[in-house]
Amino acid sequence: MACSEDDDYLMLSGIQHFQFCRRQWALIHIEQQWEENVRTVEGQYLHRKADQPFVREKRGDKLIVRAMPVKSNDLKITGICDVVEFIRDNSGVEISGAEGKYMPYPVEYKRGKPKMDDADLLQLTAQALCLEEMLLCEINTGYMFYNEIKHRVEVPLTAEIKSKVRLVVSEMQDYYSRKFTPKVKTGSFCNSCSLHSICLPELMNKRTVKSYIEGKIGE
Repeated sequence: MACSEDDDYLMLSGIQHFQFCRRQWALIHIEQQWEENVRTVEGQYLHRKADQPFVREKRGDKLIVRAMPVKSNDLKITGICDVVEFIRDNSGVEISGAEGKYMPYPVEYKRGKPKMDDADLLQLTAQALCLEEMLLCEINTGYMFYNEIKHRVEVPLTAEIKSKVRLVVSEMQDYYSRKFTPKVKTGSFCNSCSLHSICLPELMNKRTVKSYIEGKIGE
């Protein structure tokens, strides 16, 4: 079977896993392990509502594209934007099949209330970086839509956060190229992890097999 060039690209959605826990990201994206919990099921349901493959909708000077595939050859990441809104703007870019020029704005859907943690911001910014590379433009604004309050929040996408995305993705690429699953510092957040029963964080701080065997030999 022929391999696609995208086979070597990391999933953009993995940025959120990586920020939550580098070990969780490695278990999912390197070791291909996955378990669902209430949070992941609710998240998948919400995204299914947004992910109507590459559907276009025109509303006046706004063109709405759902489930838009994006990728960055520079960062070697690929994924799908929940929604990209193209607003008519003379300083924007031309869009195939549409008259005039438009500026793109990524919109990410989230299940809960506004919290704007680092992972959400990095994921949205990574989408913008993909769009910038694909459309040859600069995107300084995105949006978060929070399902619990049915409201969206405008998010500035600064040069500083774009640089942080590049650093985070570079670290992900390093782990992936080495097929390395790190150990991490455990905490209460482990209880809400979808991979708790696979990761077994309670064993993380115990002695290693090597030290156990060496101890037995020395008895």
